[in-house]
Amino acid sequence: MANTGNTLLALITGAAIGAGVGLLYAPDSGEKTRKKLKDESKKAQDKLNKKYTETSSNLTEKAKQARVDFEARLEETLSSASHKADDILTAMETKLEELRKQNAKLQKEGESGDKGKPNKAVV
Repeated sequence: MANTGNTLLALITGAAIGAGVGLLYAPDSGEKTRKKLKDESKKAQDKLNKKYTETSSNLTEKAKQARVDFEARLEETLSSASHKADDILTAMETKLEELRKQNAKLQKEGESGDKGKPNKAVV
């Protein structure tokens, strides 16, 4: 691993030295060389700006799509929960009605059973 790191560092250093020597011995004048460097740096900056804009646009679009997907899933979940709550309430209302009928029946039975018995005195 250390050997690979040293080799890579030597390669990069050699490339930088080669580029520097190439500029020194370039057939063009210093003014032309500077213009070429300026033009190339402008091209590189334009490419970078274009990539930045594309990436930013893609991220914005993906964020919008994620928001739409989230809202759809949330709506689906809330709708499902609402239906389940309605089912539970209906079942509870049915059970309550059954209990009311059973209570009324028990009260009638209690009243009919009390008619034949004498009243007890309460102390």
